[in-house]
Amino acid sequence: MKITLAVALSIAAPVAARATTTVAAAPAASADAAFRQLSEREYAWRRTLTGPGEDSPTSRNAALPDVGPAAQARMTQRWTETMAALDRIDPATLGPAARDDYTVYRAQIAALLARQQYRDYEKPLNADTSFWIDLAGMARENYRDEAALRLYLSQLASVPRYFDQQIANMRAGLKRGFTPPRITLQGRDAGVRAVVEADAGEASPFYAPFRTLPATIPAARQAALRAEAKRVIAQAVVPAHATLMAFLRDEYIPGAQEKLAAYDLPDGRNYYRSKVREFVTRDLPPEEIHAIGLREVAKIRARMQTVMTQVGWKGDLPSFLNHLRTDPQFYAKTPQDLLNRAAWIAKTFDGKAATYFGRLPRMRFAIRAVDPDIAPFYTSGRGGPGIYLLNTYDLPSRGLYSLPALTLHESAPGHAFQMPFAMELTDLPEYRRNEYISAYGEGWALYCEALGEDMGMYETPYDLFGMLSYQMWRAARLVVDTGIHSKGWTRSQAQAFLRDNTALSNHEITTEVDRYIAWPGQALSYYMGELAFLDARAKAQVALGEGFDYRAFHDAMLSLGSVPLPMIDARVDRFIADKGKGPYPLP
Repeated sequence: MKITLAVALSIAAPVAARATTTVAAAPAASADAAFRQLSEREYAWRRTLTGPGEDSPTSRNAALPDVGPAAQARMTQRWTETMAALDRIDPATLGPAARDDYTVYRAQIAALLARQQYRDYEKPLNADTSFWIDLAGMARENYRDEAALRLYLSQLASVPRYFDQQIANMRAGLKRGFTPPRITLQGRDAGVRAVVEADAGEASPFYAPFRTLPATIPAARQAALRAEAKRVIAQAVVPAHATLMAFLRDEYIPGAQEKLAAYDLPDGRNYYRSKVREFVTRDLPPEEIHAIGLREVAKIRARMQTVMTQVGWKGDLPSFLNHLRTDPQFYAKTPQDLLNRAAWIAKTFDGKAATYFGRLPRMRFAIRAVDPDIAPFYTSGRGGPGIYLLNTYDLPSRGLYSLPALTLHESAPGHAFQMPFAMELTDLPEYRRNEYISAYGEGWALYCEALGEDMGMYETPYDLFGMLSYQMWRAARLVVDTGIHSKGWTRSQAQAFLRDNTALSNHEITTEVDRYIAWPGQALSYYMGELAFLDARAKAQVALGEGFDYRAFHDAMLSLGSVPLPMIDARVDRFIADKGKGPYPLP
């Protein structure tokens, strides 16, 4: 799973922004020019809405986003007008490149507008993601100069207003029964409590950027910056977190809904269908996705049995899964051991990259442990531009047999590879390079796990079984997510399905199911996206035979940026028509 979300998360307007410009009539020019003017103007405006963790420190606004009623109304108006303008453009009148851009752009606007229409901003949290966690992430960034540090301080000074607006939105959601289920919120205020209980001075996590300042800043100004940081943290950051903590403990968590299903939310059936469209990018009924999941689970289970036979296991699948969960040989002894093993796997891929990829992104990535305040309910790993986060909490829950698949997914050639690759596609519009469509991004990362078998990354049968377990985990999500949100499944029923079919630890099963409960539809994006890539590759291999080249195929898929799944289908048809020639010359 990627670290930060763009299109998939609420986007809010900054206090300083007063951009209320409506969509103007297109000039009398070509259809391409009219579309590009529309999309470029809206996207430039959208980029002013940057929130915590969504952009680099040097390009953010001087204040945290405005998420109040007027700002929400402006966003709803802008995207409503943008969609109406898109409806007036006939895609058939566009050139091929602009037509592709139109498809991607329209899907983004549709997702943004749906989130506004269902007032997702009144539920700005789920089981492992929240606005305060995003804010805490700002303190871990690299601020290279005084200007960036002063911008950070300016943002911290706006925390009270930002939190007050978020609380008002959450209170409105609470009033209409639009909250995550209460069971998924237990203990999720730990990060807020840590800020309140820490000393408001140098012990505060928000003081971290000031502990070691660049030598280019004179000593006197360093002292002034540190003094200002302590003042802002004491007078703004800590009181705002104390107010939020009281709200969460006394009002929000006790009053959150008890039911689990998205169908039980206001207009829940339509809401869940909107989430399916957003996260799958195909308009499929939940029942069809549920059936796909059951079919894929059966296929993967048959492969698991083959591996069990290979290692000489005489028992059934549940007994083998229990063996994997409990035998100490499959677990690291220390957090550093786990990090070291992940680094070795990532470096092993480096030696194979040129065989399977023609174009490589320039950006490298670091491997870092998940912060301890969120690790107990965080996923096993996340990746993105420049970073692969690995959860070292509760080591007996982090099976080494799954680590190769996890590393391929989160680092390279998964998220820490694909996202920088997209950012370097300067021939594409920014909204195809910088925004993230979950079905494409998560589908690609899961495809990379399966690709690991072709690349020889699974050195033992247990490694291969770990990959199959991860494939099973994502196929099972199709069953579990739709089961919970459209079929009335209980939390224990969902946990039992994962326990019976995957090698996930009991701790991971608990945190994962709570994530699916609190974040309807997102879990569907992974396997549905992977199926699009696998189907595309199989079609190309059959059509091209010996003329098929992994490098050209992968270059063609990655050169799309981040797109809805039907565009993968269309791209492979062009790839075949071009006789397997990719977009870049191969060595």
